[in-house]
Amino acid sequence: MPNKVIQRKLVQFITLLLLMLITGLFWGTWFALSRSIDNFSASEFIHIGKVIIMNVANPMRLIMPLCILLMAVSLWLHPDKRSVTFYLIVTSFVLLIVTLIITVGIEVPMDNQIKTWSPETVPSDWTAIRSRWQLFHTMRTFTSLASFSLFTAASFETFNR
Repeated sequence: MPNKVIQRKLVQFITLLLLMLITGLFWGTWFALSRSIDNFSASEFIHIGKVIIMNVANPMRLIMPLCILLMAVSLWLHPDKRSVTFYLIVTSFVLLIVTLIITVGIEVPMDNQIKTWSPETVPSDWTAIRSRWQLFHTMRTFTSLASFSLFTAASFETFNR
């Protein structure tokens, strides 16, 4: 196998691994928490939110930008810029950028609000904030799932045959 092919496959593999971690984190939270979030009291929601934020914030600051960078490298290294595989990666990349925008532009500001709450200081509209958080978390879960699916399909390169 020529050196460029090995480089491209290694970058694709690491990108796919990082994308799996991102998607798995969002999917796991959605599957285990978001679908039943209406059942939690304010104090439970605040506690769970703070724990998840504490566990996730720092690793995701590294994982997501690194994944986006490596996905861009995958595009750059792709040998046929007119292939279906290339466009699958482009679409996957765009979906991951949308996921990032939802995360940084909408979810993180809400998380920063929730971090300041306590059961005694929870705002009166906390259920509306929770519903908005749930809506955008669902959106980013499914944009990341679509991104992961398309990048995985591109990695198989069955479309180039």
